Amino acid sequence: MILTGPALLERFQALDDFLLAHQALWRPRPFHHRRLSWEADHPELAAWLRQRTLDDAEAAHNHPEHLEAPTPFPQLAARALELGSVGELPERPLEMPPARFASDVPGRKWQQIEAFSRHLVFGQPPRHWLDWCSGKGHLGHLLAWQGGELTCLEHDQALVEAGQQLSQRRHLPARHLRQDVLADDTASRVEASHTPVALHACGDLHVRLLQLASATGCPQLAIAPCCYNRTAAPDYRPLSAATRASALRLSRDDLGLPLSETITAGARVRRQRDASMARRLAFDLLQRELRGQDDYLPTPSLPSAWLHKDFRTYCRDLAALKDLPEPSERDWPALEAKGWQRLAEVRNLELVRALFRRPLELWLLLDRALYLVEQGYRVRLGRFCPSHLTPRNLLLLAEREVAHSSCG
Repeated sequence: MILTGPALLERFQALDDFLLAHQALWRPRPFHHRRLSWEADHPELAAWLRQRTLDDAEAAHNHPEHLEAPTPFPQLAARALELGSVGELPERPLEMPPARFASDVPGRKWQQIEAFSRHLVFGQPPRHWLDWCSGKGHLGHLLAWQGGELTCLEHDQALVEAGQQLSQRRHLPARHLRQDVLADDTASRVEASHTPVALHACGDLHVRLLQLASATGCPQLAIAPCCYNRTAAPDYRPLSAATRASALRLSRDDLGLPLSETITAGARVRRQRDASMARRLAFDLLQRELRGQDDYLPTPSLPSAWLHKDFRTYCRDLAALKDLPEPSERDWPALEAKGWQRLAEVRNLELVRALFRRPLELWLLLDRALYLVEQGYRVRLGRFCPSHLTPRNLLLLAEREVAHSSCG
């Protein structure tokens, strides 16, 4: 079902209860802990997950709810699936522009733009689109092709110039403006006649849009958020009264959980990613020994060239980088093998956390939806495309019922 009206708050409260009740399962990151606190409570599930292979984990990554694991996994999966389900929003006919519009857009991104545009069903046709964090403005161009003027806001000057050239070639009524949307002067760019749209604007960027659009009195807006953890604040700042009343408190690290679902990468990228993580996990065992402390030590992102070092050099260089004692000689192949074994265990244990990806994402989206309701909007929340195009496939549509006749 599409969430709207009283269902927004009802679903939020159900999700809030679910997430609060099971914090011990989704907060700890298996990558950081050799043993998770919940394993003592669910030893059969923990043992079953730990004996599975890396390929097993990869196969279940995007749909952990289908895994036939010991209790309480099936019960949690069923409840997570129920609470995370939302229907697809209605579509509208879309007059497609010439194929050259999509010529320099990656195929999957253009499909996302098309799907997003098809689901922008409003009571009144928008007269002036505002493409937020627009890049070259491909989304805005497709919308302006259907009708209405267009303003694109983008921070990167090169993208602003490229977008303006595209608009001129396509004979579209568009302005491309350089703007840091987090800057104080952004409010002057948002007008009450605008219909703002944002496809995968990250963290603080899309929150800023919600705040400015509602304060300005925009009649409609559409937003598909992304990257909730890209925020300046170390902890989550609730937007709505319901979220402020919740006992759930989220760190920036917690906010990354919904983003841990990925569309399957190519074989080379997967191999490189896995090799990097296996080495990090092996080094984690080593650093615990070198420090005499059995806890996780964060390490910086390393250039891919580090993977070309032999494992002994890798460990010694990383130890030096973290100001640790130089490791003594040891069976380096055996240590590296332990890293791969830990990677298989970590990936399979992460499947428990993965059950909570969608519930937490929907909790965050409903905070935004309820905030907009408080600002006088009628809000609809639903899917705009299948998850294989993007896991971030949820769209908020907000509309002021009485604003159309008064906004100029």
